[in-house]
Amino acid sequence: MGIQALVVFLFVGAIAGWLAGLIMKGNGFGLLGNIVVGIVGAFIAGFVLPMVGIVIGGGIIGSIIHATIGAVILLFLIRVVRRA
Repeated sequence: MGIQALVVFLFVGAIAGWLAGLIMKGNGFGLLGNIVVGIVGAFIAGFVLPMVGIVIGGGIIGSIIHATIGAVILLFLIRVVRRA
């Protein structure tokens, strides 16, 4: 992985984590936390979305949408576990 790909990877993770925090009405997790939430969310979405038949286009915008959906799922699951 080149340095450009790594920067894009971190950028997509940060934006997705930030958007997920806004959607889930949270306060955010700071830059590093948003990156982690976004990256983990992208992995979750990569597993869950194809199982339910949802396909999102490519490119940066598609990647951000994909990772944001996964990050929202992640934050929802964290919220459910904390309440239990």
